[in-house]
Amino acid sequence: MQLKNMIISGANNLENNKGPINALNVFPVPDGDTGTNMSLTMQSAVREIRSVRDNEAHTVAEAAANGSLMGARGNSGVILSQIWRGFSKALKNQNSVDSKVLAYALMEGSNTAYKAIMKPTEGTILTVIRETGEHAVRICGNFDDAVLFMEEIISKANAVLQKTPEMLPVLKNAGVVDAGGKGLICIFEGMYQGLKTGKLLELKQAAEIEQGEKEDKPVFKAEEITFGYCTEFFIKGKQVELEKCRDEISEFGDSLVIAGDENLIKVHIHTNNPGKVLELALTYGELSRIKIDNMREQHRELLFEEKEYKAAEETAEEAPKPVERYGAIAVAMGDGISDIFRDLGASEIIEGGQTMNPSTEDILKSVNNVNAETVFIFPNNSNIILAASQAKTLAEKNVVVVTTKTIPQGISALMALDYDKDIEENTKKINKAIASVKSGLLTYAVRNSNYDGINIEEGNILGMVEGKIKGVGKDIKEVSHKVLEEMIDEESSLISIYYGSDVTENEAQKLAEEIGEFYNDCEIELHFGGQPLYYYILSVE
Repeated sequence: MQLKNMIISGANNLENNKGPINALNVFPVPDGDTGTNMSLTMQSAVREIRSVRDNEAHTVAEAAANGSLMGARGNSGVILSQIWRGFSKALKNQNSVDSKVLAYALMEGSNTAYKAIMKPTEGTILTVIRETGEHAVRICGNFDDAVLFMEEIISKANAVLQKTPEMLPVLKNAGVVDAGGKGLICIFEGMYQGLKTGKLLELKQAAEIEQGEKEDKPVFKAEEITFGYCTEFFIKGKQVELEKCRDEISEFGDSLVIAGDENLIKVHIHTNNPGKVLELALTYGELSRIKIDNMREQHRELLFEEKEYKAAEETAEEAPKPVERYGAIAVAMGDGISDIFRDLGASEIIEGGQTMNPSTEDILKSVNNVNAETVFIFPNNSNIILAASQAKTLAEKNVVVVTTKTIPQGISALMALDYDKDIEENTKKINKAIASVKSGLLTYAVRNSNYDGINIEEGNILGMVEGKIKGVGKDIKEVSHKVLEEMIDEESSLISIYYGSDVTENEAQKLAEEIGEFYNDCEIELHFGGQPLYYYILSVE
């Protein structure tokens, strides 16, 4: 089986059918439409899968698990991410997938998803994946033809889906089946098409998709919502006890899903006290990607008549949006690097770097796009600081140019920006953060040359620290160690590695493991950067 094409086809089919799935979202806790949440989760998985160069099953499955976890939206998205996590565990040592491997992967996906849920509810996506997985394990020995096996899986999943109204009264009263289960089947059907045809199932045009989004939704009262705030975030910690974390957070609400491992956890809960939940979560580690939605407010919007809703939208567009205290602009190259800056709160990303410096006009345009009283610009390259300073003089709002000269400096500086502090305090914090990070690069020589007595041949690997060449060679591992020797001292505790567009995930993982074995006193973090020209960007703190 070509697993990569199958999963991408599954994601595309889900996106094509998200409208009808959204119409099934009848629960009185509308923390976002199920079809949309599941599709966004799968699109995140697809982005991670596309960044993987090889097609080995375990690599593709791991990418799907990681991407879906980081992009998980809502309850259904988190559960879906856990299905992929279990799927990935089952494929850990597999280069390809046959009927038996697929069956046990589905079963492990079910097991992992159930473990992530505090109080599993039958009649949902959980039931569909569990009964389908159990059936697949029982019959897999009878199928040599994977296409026929997928047909049987889909048939069973549909049969289970039709039973969900008998398990959940709210579904029976509305005359619908479970939305999450339907979404899972859409993924299976897309995977089947990708397997059967050997081609990617294409995405429909947006106009076609929208036709399925105009169905009426059953009415519930906002007052029926017991816990009003859908709260989601990541906890980054060390050796976190998942069961203890789950037990303590569960006291603050319902619909709790905790997924991940001991070092990175995704939390989803419906609560009336999001502040207390976050306060407790901080005792386990650093928080990121915090998202809090007022579900009662969302629900009232869902109850507008279409005409009223359009009128409300038009009024909202005409009304000025509240001006934020601070906004941030980052200059970056590479999808991964850009996503990191967005996750840290950057309002605008300007594409640019060493070989493509944005103009003053480009930067000024971004400044004007940011709806904030004060805009912080992170140039992340010494060649861009001047243009940023020029934009500052032309801007009609307050602008602070942070003199970040590297991507690692920019990431540390943006993490230090505190929206509750004044500009002077923030400037001190940011400068301290910049001073605490050391930056390195691994790239290649484009011609023969001589630098500071070092002979450099075209194609050599070049290792640079703070803009100066510190290592030259033909082996990337050897040069990386030369660079890190210049960067690491007794106070160093964290090495972050951002791998570029010309590096596979497996290659990056191997280098990270080798670095971790050599510098075992430091924590190692590996990130997809996607940057061109530079094999790796290294950061030491």
